Amino acid sequence: MRVFFDANVLFSAAKSDGAVRALVHRLLEAGHECWVDTYVTEEARRNLAVKGTPALHAFETLIARVHVAAAAPAGRADDADTRWLPQNDRPVLAAAIRLRCDALVTGDRTPFGAGYGQRFGGVAVHSPRSLAEWLLA
Repeated sequence: MRVFFDANVLFSAAKSDGAVRALVHRLLEAGHECWVDTYVTEEARRNLAVKGTPALHAFETLIARVHVAAAAPAGRADDADTRWLPQNDRPVLAAAIRLRCDALVTGDRTPFGAGYGQRFGGVAVHSPRSLAEWLLA
């Protein structure tokens, strides 16, 4: 399965040795293709820089284990599958669609919560918890 991680998933996995990091490692160890793009990596890196160096080291270690794609050119994220999202969150779902991922994992409930459990452009939107439950089902 191809899984795209939102910036907040990268942030959480780097910041603490908790459930999100465990989920990411399980996905990688099980051989799933884990994807990000430079749009989400830059956001996560910027947010982690505010929090301190140990998290940045964990972030760089994680990024070395996933597939990193270039961000799409601006304006390419405005189609019917992404219009339900705020402008700044559209590139995240658009990247998952463009990279033909099966799932987008995001903990950002405010913009993405309404889409949890639904498919957009072939991509199922999940919280970290719902993805873990889906994989275990």
